[in-house]
Amino acid sequence: MTNRWTPHASACAVTVGNFDGVHLGHAEIIGRLLAVAQQQDLPAVVFTFDPHPATIVRPHAAPIQLTTPARRTELLAALGVDAVLVQPTEKLLIELEAGEFYADILRARLQAAVLVEGFDFRFGANRSGDIHLLQLLCKADGLQLEKVAPVMVDGLPVSSSRIRALIGAGHVSEARQMLAAPYRLTGTVVEGAKRGGPIGFPTANLAAIPTVLPAHGVYAACAAVVDQQSSHQRRMWPAAVHIGPNISFGEAAITVEVHLIGFSGNLYDKNIDVDFIQRLRDTQKFASVGQLQVQLAIDVSQAAQVAVAANCF
Repeated sequence: MTNRWTPHASACAVTVGNFDGVHLGHAEIIGRLLAVAQQQDLPAVVFTFDPHPATIVRPHAAPIQLTTPARRTELLAALGVDAVLVQPTEKLLIELEAGEFYADILRARLQAAVLVEGFDFRFGANRSGDIHLLQLLCKADGLQLEKVAPVMVDGLPVSSSRIRALIGAGHVSEARQMLAAPYRLTGTVVEGAKRGGPIGFPTANLAAIPTVLPAHGVYAACAAVVDQQSSHQRRMWPAAVHIGPNISFGEAAITVEVHLIGFSGNLYDKNIDVDFIQRLRDTQKFASVGQLQVQLAIDVSQAAQVAVAANCF
C-alpha cells in the first residue's frame, strides 16, 4: 500500500467505517472512493477503528468480528487505497456528538475534501448521526458527499451482520459470495491429543482465534503457514478442517483442527491462516477408530478436490 498521506498534510477523499469483513458493499464504497480521488487528484483514505466501538459502548452485546485488524487493513490495502488509518477507539471519541465528529474529525483532523459513505452510515454518540444528517452538514459546508447504494445478493443488502450469521451457521460458501476475499481464520498451533498422526491424518490444533468460528463440522479449505519474515512467498496448502468437539472420544471442548494435505513438518507455535471454501459434513460420532479413519480419508479426498476446483493454492 502506498502511504502518500498523513493527517494535516493535505486534503483527501475519505471514507469512515468499521469495514468488518471487507465485503462487497465495502468494496463498492472503496471503488467509488478511488474513482473520486483519482478524478480530483486526492489521496484515498480509509478511517477505521480498533476495537469496534460496540466493545466499549455495549461490551456484552458487541459482535464477534469477522476480521482481525491486521486482516482488515490487508484487505483494504488490496483494494488500492492510499492509506488505512486505524484509530484506537476511546471513550472521548465515541462520545462526540455527530456535529462534533464531523467538525473535529472529518474536517479538522482528516481534512476531508470529499466524503464517500454507504447508505446506512452512522456516526456520533449513540450512532445519532445518519447519512441524511451528513448530507445536511456537507451541504452547509460546501463539501462533496458521495452516497453509495447497497450491494444486493439474493434480494437483500450485503452486510457484516448477515455474513456473520451465515458463517456462524456454517454456510461459508454462501458467505464467500458476499466477501471480497475468502473467509479466513488465523490461529496459533498448540499441542493437541496427537491422535491424528498415528492414523495417517496429523492435524494442527489452533488456539487464540479472535474471529467468528464457522458452525461445527468438517470443511474444505486452503491454509498457509504464516512466516512473518517472508509472507509474500508463503505457500497455500489444500486442507480439511474440523471444528467442534471430538465426540467420538467423549470430549466436549471445541477444537479447530487443520489437516494440511501434503504438508510435512513441525507446526507448533506457528500461526496458520485458513481460508474456508465449502462445508463438507456435520460433526459425527464414530464407533471405532477404524470407522473414523475411513471417513477422514473421504474428507481429505473431497477437501483436496474442492481446493483444486477453487484454484486457491
